[in-house]
Amino acid sequence: MKLRTSVLTFALCFVAAAVCFAASDAQMGAWKLNEAKSKIAAGMPKNSTVVYEAAGDSVKVTIDGISGDGKPVHSEWTGKIDGKDYPVTGDSTSDTRSYTQVDDHTLQFAGKKDGKVTLSGRVVVSADGRTRTVTVSGTDAAGKKLKSTAVYDKQ
Repeated sequence: MKLRTSVLTFALCFVAAAVCFAASDAQMGAWKLNEAKSKIAAGMPKNSTVVYEAAGDSVKVTIDGISGDGKPVHSEWTGKIDGKDYPVTGDSTSDTRSYTQVDDHTLQFAGKKDGKVTLSGRVVVSADGRTRTVTVSGTDAAGKKLKSTAVYDKQ
């Protein structure tokens, strides 16, 4: 009986810690593009909404917006914030994406197509957790280098 209680308590503490970690992560939640504060380069996608949510011991990122050529896009990525490549669906510019935690409020990311980096950037959440700024460098289909800064408000 004592062993069973100890195991149950340990499991409950583990689940509670995981939930607290996910809930306290500054990136988690729904974010909406603030176009007035953003500077999106012509030809770069415009991500209208971005949602970060826990998916077991991973993170799921869902993006909805408009592609560089004006078509609606919906992409999803599920993986760990460990710098390793994980598959992304619905993104014509990349087939894998990786995220690395810089600090409590900052992530670095890279999107790759056929193993080649097509875009990279940084995601920084403000100290108050109400806005996030995404700076992206990429290359369009013609090989032209592009840079954008997108500002999002927490929903």
